[in-house]
Amino acid sequence: MTTPTIELKPSARPLPAAEREAILADPGFGRHFTDHMVTIKWTEGRGWHDGQLVPYAPIPLDPATNVLHYAQEIFEGLKAYRQPDGSVATFRPDQNARRFQRSAKRLAMPELPVETFIEACDALVRQDKDWVPPHGGEQSLYLRPFMIGTEVGLGVKPSNEYLFIVIASPAGAYFPGGVKPVSIWASQDRVRAVPGGMGDAKTGGNYAASLLAQAEAAAHGCDQVCYLDAVEHKWVEELGGMNLYFVYGNKIVTPTLTGSILEGVTRDSLLTVARDLGYEAEEARVSIDQWRADTESGALTEVFACGTAAVITPVGTVKTDGVEWTQGDGTPGEVTVRLREALLGIQRGLTEDKHGWMHKLG
Repeated sequence: MTTPTIELKPSARPLPAAEREAILADPGFGRHFTDHMVTIKWTEGRGWHDGQLVPYAPIPLDPATNVLHYAQEIFEGLKAYRQPDGSVATFRPDQNARRFQRSAKRLAMPELPVETFIEACDALVRQDKDWVPPHGGEQSLYLRPFMIGTEVGLGVKPSNEYLFIVIASPAGAYFPGGVKPVSIWASQDRVRAVPGGMGDAKTGGNYAASLLAQAEAAAHGCDQVCYLDAVEHKWVEELGGMNLYFVYGNKIVTPTLTGSILEGVTRDSLLTVARDLGYEAEEARVSIDQWRADTESGALTEVFACGTAAVITPVGTVKTDGVEWTQGDGTPGEVTVRLREALLGIQRGLTEDKHGWMHKLG
């Protein structure tokens, strides 16, 4: 099946440079969007077609559109970084493209070819390259590719039409005042996903299911919620939007992928970066009781979360059902900081990209 070429139809009236620069001075996260978006359609019997780069605009949807009733929707998140020489590069877009395919398969949606996913992201970044923040800090351009079922009509079945879109938003530093540990509420009764479910797919339904537990975490004075497994309610899985890592001296451990944990690109990258730095890195099951006991004994020296938005976030206080403990002295640990700086160094073009992770756009 042939894949569509992206037809460029740029805006005749992009945002004036002065207004764009004002936004880039303090972009926040997900508050502002670039001048354009890329759209590609899929129709049963025809496949992918009508790839276009067009001005950013609302999407008209019939009230009976599939996604509004049966939630056929998947998305990705990746970043473009300004490099020291002024060029722009995205971080491991091929991995996001492959995860997008896995998510599509799980939700009975058509799989977008990897090369088309990357071409769509590249087209948008090239067109809106002035929206990529300058090199020097931790700012970036966040890309949000997503796909929705667009068939009009009620009936529980896969849509026969889909719309793939890429939008972009400048993102400020996750920790503008310096890296600070987050507090965690380990939920004993809410679960994020179940074996055989959609936990390993990046779909909006998983995030909707997390909102109540996140509100409960906030009610307990915590920044994030940590989920345990759905069967025994004892094995640590992940946070609402980030994977977890445990540091035992020179060894770092991340929970084993069980089908109910999202396979994070940052998570995968850190396994490699850690080994590059001389650490022993592995996947293993970690129980909530082991987390507490190993912290109290001093065997577990640091805990951190990771994801596209924050890269690495140290974990400070943990609370669960009347019990509370603190990792180390409550400040970012040495290993956490070293891993964070190493990965950011690759993304920002400050250190050698020995694994070829950065996709340069010129």
